[in-house]
Amino acid sequence: MPDTLTITDNRTGQTYEVPIIYGTYPEYGAAIPAKELRAIKQSESDFGMLAYDPGFTTTASCRSAITFIDGEKGILRYRGYPIEQLAQNSNYLESAYLTMFGDLPAPDALEKWTWEITHHTYVHENIKRLMEAFRYDAHPMGMFVSMVAALSTFYPEASDVHDDECRMKQIQRLIAKVSTIAAFAYRHGRGLPYIYPDNDLTYAGNFLSMMFKTSEAKYQAHPVLEQALDALFILHIDHEQNCSANAMRSVGSSHPDPYVAIAAAAAALYGPLHGGANEMVLRMLREIGDVREVPKYIERVKQGDFRLMGFGHRVYKNYDPRARILRELAPEVFEITGIDPLLEIAIELERIALEDDYFVSRNLYPNVDFYSGIIYQALGFPVAMFPVLFAIPRTTGWLAQWLEMLNDPEQRIARPRQVYTGYDEREYVTPDLR
Repeated sequence: MPDTLTITDNRTGQTYEVPIIYGTYPEYGAAIPAKELRAIKQSESDFGMLAYDPGFTTTASCRSAITFIDGEKGILRYRGYPIEQLAQNSNYLESAYLTMFGDLPAPDALEKWTWEITHHTYVHENIKRLMEAFRYDAHPMGMFVSMVAALSTFYPEASDVHDDECRMKQIQRLIAKVSTIAAFAYRHGRGLPYIYPDNDLTYAGNFLSMMFKTSEAKYQAHPVLEQALDALFILHIDHEQNCSANAMRSVGSSHPDPYVAIAAAAAALYGPLHGGANEMVLRMLREIGDVREVPKYIERVKQGDFRLMGFGHRVYKNYDPRARILRELAPEVFEITGIDPLLEIAIELERIALEDDYFVSRNLYPNVDFYSGIIYQALGFPVAMFPVLFAIPRTTGWLAQWLEMLNDPEQRIARPRQVYTGYDEREYVTPDLR
């Protein structure tokens, strides 16, 4: 007999039995079908009970097999693979394949996948002309959102979202072209000519070439820096049903083409509460200014003067596993680029905070944003590019969520309910009587 939950409505004395839904691992939580609540009524004319959940923090909107997170234990896995193993052994395109299709690719499948992505990095020349219409100081993320949406007009066949072959072509195009659009947005702001993709390079190497190539015949990034960017891309592929993934599924549920759905997801990421947190960490470290000022800053945080940016996470109540990887990666990067004083401040800040019961008792451990901004800056990326750098790999995660949503027979067009708090019916009053 399946597990159930018994609910008693104290208004009526009526009892209801509701089935319990489990995921793969019952110990990691259970859910009840929300539609079952509609049966709980005071009368036949009653609309029925709803679950009130601002921000959907305790609502499961889907069943997903993509990403597993255990925030209490600090666990993050893509398709069952620990993020630590992927960051150490995989590369971005292999991890993208895994996230998208559920399994690590065989060598021939990976070769074909890599070839397809590599040979779709070029964009139509009209995209360049569209980008040239932006102001010289346009924010690169605003340009990114606009240009991804504009791709919809270049591939009208993409609207056939139920055709498997057509969908695959758009997936390959998007993963390939977002890096080109991102690099073009950066060059636009610098007043530099756009650099075309180089099919001889890796995904990360090609992106660095399009960003930073100047007069050299062939740009070749330092292998350590290229691998660092590849690892950063892997760490940011997906993170379960966050704000932007929810936007992707919500917009995608009305079955538009994936370009406009990705633009909507990227717009959600643009917000400082989602994709801009690492910029806030850099501002904090600059405000501290010196390692000797860290204890004083910590005391002000404890007094409630402000928050400690880059610490704590809505999901993780332990050390964010992505932050642990980046902490180990940072010294390798700075060995090439030179030590940034901000890294020394960050390490000291982390050391003191992790030894202080004030932060430990509140589960305020470093999150991915604490180190990612410092590393991005060391790689030569300006702060304005940080959300764009987030959006490039997250495109894979958004597409995986979109594909899973389209193939899920239980999914319907997103249409949340509300608890109405306005007036009852009122009579219109003419202007002369108001």
